[in-house]
Amino acid sequence: MFLQRTIKKKINCKSIGLHSGRKVSMVISPAGVDEGIVFVRTDLSGNNRIKADVHNVGDTTLATTLGLNGVTVSTVEHIMSAFSGMGVDNAVVEVDAPEIPIMDGSALPFVAMLKDAGTHIQSKCKKLLVIKDKVCVAEGDSSAMLLPAPEFRITYKIAFSHPGIGEQSYDMKFSDVSYEQEISAARTFGFLKDVEYMQAKGLALGASLKNAVVLDDQRVINKEGLRCPEEFVKHKILDAIGDLSLLGIPIIGHFVAYKSGHRLNNLLLKELLVRKECWTLVSGFSKEGMINDLASLRIPSLRVLDSLPAARPVG
Repeated sequence: MFLQRTIKKKINCKSIGLHSGRKVSMVISPAGVDEGIVFVRTDLSGNNRIKADVHNVGDTTLATTLGLNGVTVSTVEHIMSAFSGMGVDNAVVEVDAPEIPIMDGSALPFVAMLKDAGTHIQSKCKKLLVIKDKVCVAEGDSSAMLLPAPEFRITYKIAFSHPGIGEQSYDMKFSDVSYEQEISAARTFGFLKDVEYMQAKGLALGASLKNAVVLDDQRVINKEGLRCPEEFVKHKILDAIGDLSLLGIPIIGHFVAYKSGHRLNNLLLKELLVRKECWTLVSGFSKEGMINDLASLRIPSLRVLDSLPAARPVG
């Protein structure tokens, strides 16, 4: 059974906000089945809850920002990526600021916290969205598409004129193991000239060499260098996993991207929802309503880090 998950216990953490540069307190709590991921702005009263949903994406400039009823929470992609990577479907995320703490610029600290808290298997199946036909969006020479495949697979290519990046591509078959080992530690990156410009405008005040890979005109200036040779493209994959998770349903299909970003990832999900003939929903492992033999699908593997729901008596 491919069952829904939440966390076993509350998680508390503090780190700075990427743009404000101020301390942000965050509490992650368990949630019931079908609740999804819900963000709560504890610094506000009334109408302060925002569900992580593709339709609630209000801005995709520099980060993915959710907004509802005039309330926003920004930079949600890294924590959403961690939830998706660890198979967590339901949780409440409380923050006392308009942004999620940046941590080290990757999803690894969130993954570590989720592993430490443990996950709890709930008593209702996940739904899966199975891609039947190609869905594609493009802007200029950038593109993002979903293709039929028996598993969730990601192929991503980036191309920068900067000599420290150039062209990079990476292909992965998704599981919590591959996510944690290959993707979660990849940090966000930026260019020194852009950081200086944004900080002059009152943005990226929390950005530093402790939470981002920074490049000058020629090279990476972080003393420790890169965590892996493909860190730039792997971070783009990390972001994409977080963006795609705003669908609220795990995808079985092949995500192929070229120079994509938060905006194009969001447009792809919106196009997907319109093109209903290009996908089908499957609940758990039931064959009901399935267009192909379910045995041909490879469901993402999730390790046993869980407490199981109480067994029902037989007879």
